[in-house]
Amino acid sequence: MLLHIDSSADSTADSVTRRLTETFVRAHGAADHRHRDLSAEPVPPITPAYTTLGRRVEREGFVPPAKVPALIETAAERREWDLTRPYISELLAADTLLLGVPMYNLSVPASLKAWIDRVTFPGALTDPDTGESLLRDTRVVVVMARGGGYGPGTPRGHLDFQTPYLKAYFGNLGVPPEHLHLVAAELTRVDVMPRLAGLEHVAADSLDRARATLTTLAAV
Repeated sequence: MLLHIDSSADSTADSVTRRLTETFVRAHGAADHRHRDLSAEPVPPITPAYTTLGRRVEREGFVPPAKVPALIETAAERREWDLTRPYISELLAADTLLLGVPMYNLSVPASLKAWIDRVTFPGALTDPDTGESLLRDTRVVVVMARGGGYGPGTPRGHLDFQTPYLKAYFGNLGVPPEHLHLVAAELTRVDVMPRLAGLEHVAADSLDRARATLTTLAAV
């Protein structure tokens, strides 16, 4: 199953990441394709009941999702688990996770962070018998867009907290480096930011490379 998640607040007409994730989807041709739009249908932020239930689960060790209901003590915890379980189930069912992630204020959108906080429930992504990650065979394709230039060696490269965060997050979840693909389109706001004038050809090349890379990844 291809789980396709967009987190851009822009419409498709204005969003580079939405157009690029669609490029991947069309080339992939998945028969089983689930799409979540985190802007149109935001993931509710976690609450104290979520963290209380999470700590109780952590004290029990690795608890698979099917056994979490037995540890629920309040109606608020039940509500939090009922909100959380579908996101976890979707992720675990996916062979490929496709994420559209624009850079907002040097990092990832709050809409995506809300999904990350909710889906990363203690123990839910770990095999209770072996302790191994249940995402060890999942391919993750992250489509990033940045209005300016943040690539290695650029003057603003040290301000890219998007790429290292996503690498660290998925690595910590047990996604092997060879299964994690981060594809970035740079200078995507060259048409509206006067300080980027003269870099139109660099922006176009970056976008073309991103499209080509995604088309190749989709065919694998």
